[in-house]
Amino acid sequence: MESIIYDTLAYVKKLKQVGFTDEQAEIQAEEIARILNENIVTKKDIKELEYKLKYQIITAVGGMLVGAVIIIGVLIKILQ
Repeated sequence: MESIIYDTLAYVKKLKQVGFTDEQAEIQAEEIARILNENIVTKKDIKELEYKLKYQIITAVGGMLVGAVIIIGVLIKILQ
């Protein structure tokens, strides 16, 4: 998954301005970056999912068509 742009340094500076210690600000910025990178879905992720779903749909429909042709063939053979 591609990373999103998140300026941890700017965030740390803002936290320090309102009274966070260096350690508190850095840990919070790191955790937010980790959470964002693990949970944010990108356009690339959505495109990949779209391609996978299209492939699965095409495969399923193709399988059903093959099955229908076989059933019709068997019925024609039986009814002759």
